[in-house]
Amino acid sequence: MKKNLIFTSLIALLCLVSCTSKKEEKEEAGKYTVTNPVSIDTSFTKEYVSQIHSVRDIEIRTQEKGFLQNIYVDEGQFVKAGQLLFRIMPKIYEAELLKAQAETKAAEIELLDTKTLADKNIVSKSEQAMAQAKLEQAKAEVSLAKLHLSFTEIRAPFDGTIDRIPQKLGSLIDEGELLTSLSDNSQVFAYFNLSEPEYLEYQTNVKGRGDSRVSLLLANSKPFKYKGNVELVESEFDNETGNIAFRAKFSNPEKLLKNGETGKVLMTVPVKNALIIPQKATYEIQDKIFVFVVDKNNVVKSKEITIAGSMPDIYVVKSGITQNDKILLEGVQKVKDDDKIEYDYHKPEEVLSHLKLKAE
Repeated sequence: MKKNLIFTSLIALLCLVSCTSKKEEKEEAGKYTVTNPVSIDTSFTKEYVSQIHSVRDIEIRTQEKGFLQNIYVDEGQFVKAGQLLFRIMPKIYEAELLKAQAETKAAEIELLDTKTLADKNIVSKSEQAMAQAKLEQAKAEVSLAKLHLSFTEIRAPFDGTIDRIPQKLGSLIDEGELLTSLSDNSQVFAYFNLSEPEYLEYQTNVKGRGDSRVSLLLANSKPFKYKGNVELVESEFDNETGNIAFRAKFSNPEKLLKNGETGKVLMTVPVKNALIIPQKATYEIQDKIFVFVVDKNNVVKSKEITIAGSMPDIYVVKSGITQNDKILLEGVQKVKDDDKIEYDYHKPEEVLSHLKLKAE
C-alpha cells in the first residue's frame, strides 16, 4: 500500500514537471525578437550580368580563290604574330608573277632602245615617254602579282588562340571564305548594362563612386583573381531596354577567360543614408522579398520590400518600410499575417554586431 502511494506521488510529480516545462517552452517559443531598420552611410556591392569578349577577336578569311594546300596550325593552338597559318595553292599566282616580270624586262629593253633612237633624233621624245609609261605599267603588274601571291599565305596578324577550322585540306576555297577565328585573350572586356538612373548617379556623383576598380564573378560563382577597370560608356541608350552599356577591362594572363563567356561584374556602390536590415529578417516568395512589420498592437503584417543592394548578411532597402517600423528579426518562418506576438526589442546596432546568415 505504501509502495503504491509512493509510485502515485512520483507520477504526479513527473506530470507536474512535464506540464511546467511545456508551458515554459510554449512561452519561450511565443516570444520573438524585434528590431528597427537603421539608416547609415555605407556601400554595397551590386551585380551586373556581363558578356565577356576578347580585346581582339577577328575572323581569318581568304583573299584569293583556290585549293587549300596546307594547314599549319591546329584548333585551340596559341600562335604568334606573323606565324603562317594556311596556304592556298599558289601555282597560278606564281605563273602570273613570272609573266609580269617578263613583261617588265621587255619594257625595260624597249625603253632603252627608244631612248637611244630619241637621242639620235630618229624618234620623238614622246615615244620615249610612252615607252617609259609602258615600263611603269609593267612594274605595277609585278607588284600586283606579288600581292596576289602573298595572299596565298595566310598569317596571324597578332598573338592569339586559333578557333575551330571548318575547312579541310584540299577544299576549294572561295574568295572571302572563313578559315578560322583568332582571339587575343591576354586581356578581356566585360560588357554590362546600367539603367538610366544608375548611369546618371555614376556620371554625376564623381566623388562618391567609391573604388573605380570592379571584380568579376565567374559562371561557377567563384571570383576571378584579377580586378578590372571601367573604361567605356556607349554613346546612347537602348530604346527597348532603357539601359546603356558599360565596359570593364580585365587582365587575363592565364587565359582563363575566353571570348563569349558570361559572368557578373561586381561594382561597389557608396550609399548615403542607406536603410539597412538583416537578411535573416526577410523571406522570399516567387522572387519577391517580404518582412513582417509589428504594429502598435503587437500584430504582425507582411510587407513587400524592394532591395537596392546587398552585403554579407545585410540588405539595403529601397522601398517598402521606414526607419520607424518595427520588424520581426527571429521567427519569420514561424508566424503568419495577423498573429499577435510577444517580443523582445533589440537595438539595430546590437543586431548588426552579430548577425546570423539564415532566417529562423
